[in-house]
Amino acid sequence: MNAPTPLHSSTAATAEEAIARQEALPPLSNEAATDVAMQNTLLTPRFYTTDFDEMDAIDVSPVREEWDRLIAAMKADPNRGHFKKNEDWDDVDWEGMEPRLRREFIDFLISSCTAEFSGCVLYKEMKRRGSNEDITTLFQLMARDEARHAGFINDALREAGIAVNLGFLTRQKKYTYFRPKFIYYATYLSEKIGYARYITIFRHLEAHPEHRFHPIFKWFREWCNDEFSHGEAFALLLRTDPRLTQSFGNRLWIKFFLTAVYGTMWVRDHQRPVFHDALGVDVTWYGQEVFRKTSEISKQAFPFTLDIDHPRWRPNLDRLERASVQVATGKARGGIAGTASRIAGMAKATLAFAGLYSIPVIPNEIPATSRLEPAY
Repeated sequence: MNAPTPLHSSTAATAEEAIARQEALPPLSNEAATDVAMQNTLLTPRFYTTDFDEMDAIDVSPVREEWDRLIAAMKADPNRGHFKKNEDWDDVDWEGMEPRLRREFIDFLISSCTAEFSGCVLYKEMKRRGSNEDITTLFQLMARDEARHAGFINDALREAGIAVNLGFLTRQKKYTYFRPKFIYYATYLSEKIGYARYITIFRHLEAHPEHRFHPIFKWFREWCNDEFSHGEAFALLLRTDPRLTQSFGNRLWIKFFLTAVYGTMWVRDHQRPVFHDALGVDVTWYGQEVFRKTSEISKQAFPFTLDIDHPRWRPNLDRLERASVQVATGKARGGIAGTASRIAGMAKATLAFAGLYSIPVIPNEIPATSRLEPAY
């Protein structure tokens, strides 16, 4: 008699169900992957906590019509059952994969899994603590999506003989406190830049399938559409209080998060050269293309965009990347010399970031309605 097929995270109705179904899978030797996910550096995805009472007090009345439309679309759950291997999932020769590509690709998957699960943990906690039906409903739906994404990436990792222990991450990873408005800025950008990243890779591989070295890329279109809808939700949250995007102090914070998110992506991607070569993607072109898409999208919510064509933009991004390498090398070296090199690298990174932050922005008028549809 055949054993019943275990339920899959792709059809889970809640984040809790998706996580439980992942944890019910046969155990693997996953300490190495979990150790990577547990790291807390400027480049690794973090877990966040916030003032949940303040978030629970949000009044979505100013955006009610758009809000109800978005929630209805998310409740319809168009991607239910999608994040699961099917006949389109090709066999992967993990042992035959070029060693550095294997290492960089696994790092990419672990980082992506951690980022997705970070969102799941934050959204799930808001749903658990809140009493505002509008807000708890939204965060329950987003937590569901992020848990499915993290579970799907873990399925891909399991083929390589490793997996991230999601339950252990929840209990043991360090949490960083962000004020709610910082959560809005950072998460809005991370969701929208996630859309831009995934759709750019998907469209590139659609035109050049010979570079699709792993089947997970076939799932990127629906994946990035989830990211897009989550960004739409945070765009609406930003519109509930005009001060979040219009006050002088908050405009400085928006510029800070734009610069930090773009800079972090640039540095992280340039540290995976073999991965991008295998995709047939010039990493510098890719970075600018993702920035261009994200900047165009973010006009729906932010009163300006960064000038990514400014003469000081690329040179300072490159300085930031070199400084990051120096910091990592110094940390690995250790001792007095390593510490001195790491401190010097941090100083260079600070100067490079200041150079990026000081570039004048390009103002734009926030439209009367923020609703967008995926267009790329």
